[in-house]
Amino acid sequence: MARDYDSQLLESVAVRRRRIRDALLFGAQRGRRSVDENLGKVFAGIVIAAVLCAGCVGWSFISDTIGKQGGSGPGVLTPSSTAATDTAR
Repeated sequence: MARDYDSQLLESVAVRRRRIRDALLFGAQRGRRSVDENLGKVFAGIVIAAVLCAGCVGWSFISDTIGKQGGSGPGVLTPSSTAATDTAR
């Protein structure tokens, strides 16, 4: 029982100190704090979107490069060469 009261008291003191600090830092402009926090979230979202776009472009480049290299090998038959050999028989 005493621990609950002590932890509640410590938490209330911490909340009061945080509120006093915020009032000292931001004063009457309490809305500015939420704008600053939201600006950080927007920036993080833009960074994540840019990384995802770069990953998609990289994946497309790599798969296109591998596709071009794999399709031009000497033992690979194309549909036109297959059709030509079928008509010759």
